[in-house]
Amino acid sequence: MTVLTVPMAEAGPAGISRRTRVLRRLRRNPLAVVSFLVLALAAIVALLSPWIAPHDVQQTDFAHTFSPPGTPGHFLGTDDLGRDVLSRIMLGARASLLVALLAVGTSLIIGVPLGLAAGYFRSWDAVISRFTDLLLAFPFLIMAVGLAAIRGASLTNAAVAIGIAQIPGVIRVVRSDTLRLKSLDFVAAAVVDGASDLWVLARHVLPNATSVILVQATVAIPAAILGEAVLSFLGLGIQPPAPSLGTMLASAQQFAARAPWAAVLPGVVIMGLALAFNVFGDALRDALDPKGDRR
Repeated sequence: MTVLTVPMAEAGPAGISRRTRVLRRLRRNPLAVVSFLVLALAAIVALLSPWIAPHDVQQTDFAHTFSPPGTPGHFLGTDDLGRDVLSRIMLGARASLLVALLAVGTSLIIGVPLGLAAGYFRSWDAVISRFTDLLLAFPFLIMAVGLAAIRGASLTNAAVAIGIAQIPGVIRVVRSDTLRLKSLDFVAAAVVDGASDLWVLARHVLPNATSVILVQATVAIPAAILGEAVLSFLGLGIQPPAPSLGTMLASAQQFAARAPWAAVLPGVVIMGLALAFNVFGDALRDALDPKGDRR
């Protein structure tokens, strides 16, 4: 069997690999650099938070409740139980990112094969597309809340619920790109050369759909972060006393007038993480756009 060259591996006019061109475009985009640095810092803090958090997240101090930000020993103040807000935000961000990664991983593991099958096999398209339309009939958060309520409240169940709710979006994106790739000459040449359908999908279609899948993942992660915050806020996600940005917002809402920082700071972290992922996703999409080679 003749091995065909996949366009993704081709070098540019000056002999520069595509990976090098993508990295160069990202470095030239100030928003991409800033958002990447924010995400890298958040990932490092989340990974090391159990060891670098200044206080035990369960440690209470009823003599120093609602201490304002800047209090010695409590940089971001304390909550209604005297627990350190900074430590709880660090562990809460860790939980949010973990749920987001598990949810997006679940949606990709299920959605990518279904999207490839729907786009490549016409007989499968009708069934998978109707299944996708059925899931899309339910709003994302409504479906996630319903699944979390059925399965019970926990970090794992929240991740699974959010991941299942994100499957339709993955299927549609991958199906659309598979239909585009299926019509290109190098796929037709592989079929004429006698390659099996699985070989074509694994060797030619999937590698060239990787960029679309990566962009979809960066878009799905902020939605998963917001979904985890909503589920935890409603009591269907991570359960107290484990720290979560959503539970911090829920517990702080009744004290918003007395200690606004206890609610504002977790909200700012949620907004910052979601915004950084969205900005980096947009920059990554532009960097992966092959039309950029002609600009």
